[in-house]
Amino acid sequence: MRLEDLYLWYVGDPATPRYVGNLKLVSAGKGVSLQYGEEWLKSGFPLSEDLRLIPIEFLPPGRLATDAPRAVGAVDDARPDRWGEKVIRCVDKPRRLSLMEYLYYAGDDRFGALSVSTSPNAYIPRDRNPLPRLADAQQLSEVAAKIEASEPINAVEARIIAGGGSPLGGAKPKALIEISKEQWVIKFFNNEPVDSPLIEHATMTLAKQAGITVAETQLIRLGGGVNAIAIRRFDREGDKRIHSISAGTAIRAATASGAEPEMGYPELARVFRRLGITQGGANQNDARELFRRMVFNILVDNTDDHEKNHSLMVVNPFDGKMRLAPAYDVLPKNSGQGYQEFICGSEGRESTLTNAMSQCTAFDLTPSEAAAEVAKIIDVVNTWKEHLTDVGVTDSDIANLAERLDGEELLSQRKNFDPSDYQSSRGGRTKKRSPFGRGL
Repeated sequence: MRLEDLYLWYVGDPATPRYVGNLKLVSAGKGVSLQYGEEWLKSGFPLSEDLRLIPIEFLPPGRLATDAPRAVGAVDDARPDRWGEKVIRCVDKPRRLSLMEYLYYAGDDRFGALSVSTSPNAYIPRDRNPLPRLADAQQLSEVAAKIEASEPINAVEARIIAGGGSPLGGAKPKALIEISKEQWVIKFFNNEPVDSPLIEHATMTLAKQAGITVAETQLIRLGGGVNAIAIRRFDREGDKRIHSISAGTAIRAATASGAEPEMGYPELARVFRRLGITQGGANQNDARELFRRMVFNILVDNTDDHEKNHSLMVVNPFDGKMRLAPAYDVLPKNSGQGYQEFICGSEGRESTLTNAMSQCTAFDLTPSEAAAEVAKIIDVVNTWKEHLTDVGVTDSDIANLAERLDGEELLSQRKNFDPSDYQSSRGGRTKKRSPFGRGL
C-alpha cells in the first residue's frame, strides 16, 4: 500500500467517531499536513494551539530537509514511537517507509484520541486484533526479543504484537496488554546491565513519595527470573479516550511563528501559566509539580527526560483545559553525563540544583518556596537505597546505581543544598561551578 492521503478522526468516544480532516504527505515525503473538514470547523476544537479552526492547509515546520519527519501539531503525537516503527517494519513490512505509512500502521490503539482512516466518510482503521492478556506476557517478551534482534517472526507472533507496540515515546521493547479490562503498556528487560523493569517500578514509587503524580505500575514476573514492568495508560478512561499531546507539541504550539522553541521544563511551565494561574488551581499545581519532577529527575540521574517523556491531557478539548499527565519512564539512566534532555534553567540542560533553581519563578514558585520543595525531594532521594531494597532490587544492582546516585556529582548536591541561600530576593542567583566539571 502506498499512502499519499489519510483521513484524521477524533475517537474520544469510539462509539461515535468524528471526522477531523484530510492528511497529506508533503515536503518530499518528509512531513504530513492537515486541513480541517467543514463539519469540524463548525463544531470541533483546535487539536493544539497551533492548529486553529481556520480553513487552511496546516504545514509542518519548513526545515524538514534536515529535520526528522514530522506531522503538524498534535497529529505528530498520533505516530508510533521508535519501537513502534521497528515493529511496523518487522510485522507489516510496508513497501515505503514514509511518515504516512507509520501513521496508518500504528493502528487503533495509539496515544491519545486521534486516529486515522482510509476514508473521510467512515472510520475504517487498520484491522486490529484483540489485545494480548497478562497470560500472554511471556510470549510477548519472546516476540519483542526477536524483533529487537531483527530475527524473523511467524504469523501468530506477528498478530500478538501488531499495531506498533506502544503509545509511549521511546525505543525500548514494549507492547500493549490488557489487565483487568484496562489497557497497560508492558516494557521488557532488554539485556541492560541492571534489572531495569524492577528499577523503573522502584523509582516510580519513590517519585510518588516525593509528591509526584506517577502512572500506576506493577511488576510482571516472567520465566527465568526475568521481570517486566506494566504501566497503566493515563489516556484511557474506561471505553473513552483522552485527547493528549506531548510536551514537545505543546511547546511548539505555544512558540511564536519563526521562533525556535525552547524544549524544557520552564517553557512547559509557562504553557500552564498562559492557561491561567490561580492560587491553588490546577494549572498552578501542575506548574509546581513539574518543578518537582525536574528536581527529582536530576537527583536520580534520569537524563532521558526528552519531549516525548512528558505529556499533557486535554481534559476538556472544547475549552482548552489541559492537565499534566502522570509521570512515566522515570528511572536512573546511570550515565553520569551531567545534562538532561530537557532544558532546566539559565544554564541550559545542566544537571544541577543551581540550574533548576535559576528559573523557579516560571513554575510560579518564589525562591524560598522552590528551595523548600528541593529540600523535601532531597529527603526522599536520600532514602533511595532503602526503598529499592524494600522493593526487591538486588545488592549488585544497587551497588551499580550507587556509582552515580551516590557519586560525588549528585551526592554533593544533596549534601550541600542549603534552602537558606534562597531566602532573600537575591538568593540562588550566583552561578556555581557545575560538579560535573564542564559547561553545556
